[in-house]
Amino acid sequence: MAAADSSDAAEVEKLYEFSERLNEAKDKSQNVGDYEGIMSAVKGQSVKAKQLAAQFIPRFFKHFPSLATQAMSAQFDLVEEDELAIRVQAIRGLPLLCKDTPEYVPKIVDVLGQLLGSEENVERDAVHKAILSLLRQDVKASLTALFNHIELGLENVREKVICFLKDKVFPLKAELLKPQVEMERYITDLVKKSLQDVTGAEFKLFMDFLKGFKIFGDGAPSENMQELIEIIEGQADLDAQFNVEDGDHIDRLISCMYMALPFYMKGASSSKFVNYFNKHLIPVFDKLPEEKRVDLLKTIAASSQYATAQDSRQLLPSIVQLLTKYMPGKKQEDLSCDYVECLLYTFHHLAHKTPNTTNSLCGYKIVTGQPSDRLGEDFSEKYKDFTERLSATEETVRGIMKKLTQGMAEHNKALNSAKTEEAKAQIKMEQQKATKKLRACNNILAMTQPLHAKSPSFIGDSKINLSWMEPVKPQASTSAAASGKRGPQVSTNVSNGNKKGRYERGNGSSNQLMSRAFEGISRGGRGRGGWGGGRRGGGRGNRGYY
Repeated sequence: MAAADSSDAAEVEKLYEFSERLNEAKDKSQNVGDYEGIMSAVKGQSVKAKQLAAQFIPRFFKHFPSLATQAMSAQFDLVEEDELAIRVQAIRGLPLLCKDTPEYVPKIVDVLGQLLGSEENVERDAVHKAILSLLRQDVKASLTALFNHIELGLENVREKVICFLKDKVFPLKAELLKPQVEMERYITDLVKKSLQDVTGAEFKLFMDFLKGFKIFGDGAPSENMQELIEIIEGQADLDAQFNVEDGDHIDRLISCMYMALPFYMKGASSSKFVNYFNKHLIPVFDKLPEEKRVDLLKTIAASSQYATAQDSRQLLPSIVQLLTKYMPGKKQEDLSCDYVECLLYTFHHLAHKTPNTTNSLCGYKIVTGQPSDRLGEDFSEKYKDFTERLSATEETVRGIMKKLTQGMAEHNKALNSAKTEEAKAQIKMEQQKATKKLRACNNILAMTQPLHAKSPSFIGDSKINLSWMEPVKPQASTSAAASGKRGPQVSTNVSNGNKKGRYERGNGSSNQLMSRAFEGISRGGRGRGGWGGGRRGGGRGNRGYY
């Protein structure tokens, strides 16, 4: 034991001698032997000597460019030591290798990225600080290295890198991204490259980050909004052939359409989504699972007010076709209120943009002076059928409302007599469902009543607050509040599924259609076959440090 301590002390003493000579030398590059002596301590047994080596190698690194590869290799060996204290000291020294030799920043950040998965808090903290130090030195090179892990790295590494970006880098964008516009554009390009193979949660994270950029913020040109829409369209696979059995693709479409809504509001085009829905989904609508049909109708309803006149003209026939299917010709005991509410809302907003299209579809007589008015043709049978369905729907809805109102009174009695918290929770859930359905019924009546006229006025504003949207709280301090405008805030009362596809995980956030998709970065994976199922399509083998 004494011999070991003596050997250890001797090795430490020798390192101090090497360091002192290097400190005193005017031309340190001539003291190659001393620097090689420091590096040789990496192969020894002394923990203290290795800790010193982890400090001295970076300190004198810039003076020995011919030994750069050997020195970095020695520092990387120390990073992999079993002793935590050695690893932490070596990690702290990595940014110093780049202090006067910035060309090594990408390599060092690449290595540090691989160390983000450390289980030791002190080690992980050292890695975080080291990367942030290099980001402040060369943000472009550092971010490029980190995004390379996302694009090409091993699964566990890429997830840790994404978490680091989210938790440590994104909050510092004001400090790190300078000059702002140039760096925002640079990162946008990095993000685009990384989106070839991401999970739903990762995609939402990156889109949220991009939305916070000045180049995509308020006042940004419409082409910038369109750029974000095109990114979302790419993730939605709108160029892919649609398979009605691919529930994962349907979920992705739903979530991506909702994610696109804020950009439609800022002037981006919804044409590609609308046309895809019309061409691929309407023809197989009856074959879709029930909950998917409802969710898809909600996405179309929410985006309908942003459709162009041309897109509205193309989609209206399909909406009218669905309306005649779900609005009964005679009074019924019940009604698919979600379907009818969404379809009527969509119908109004599309018809508002191209009113004379409804002449041939519903038998209206709206005069615009265009040949498409088709006023010389007889569509009276269509008008009769459509208005009869409107009347039958209204009768059915009033009957439903009567039952729901009676049921609410019964729920109140049952709640007062409930003995357990579980029973009370169940009753409250039923009350919420009834309240939502009542709202849907009221909306249906508000939207059917104007449609009985020969030349109706279609609703083209936001005065109808759909039953599945959160009521918007007025904000007197904003111009939007002053004008009475609403945003499409989606409530949590959309159906939950238990399927573990990429878009099937509810977490109770304000937009459940999207939150089902995006809960948890580490769940689900796209691979090249889709966004659902198991892990992302694997890594590219062990990259190593060298």
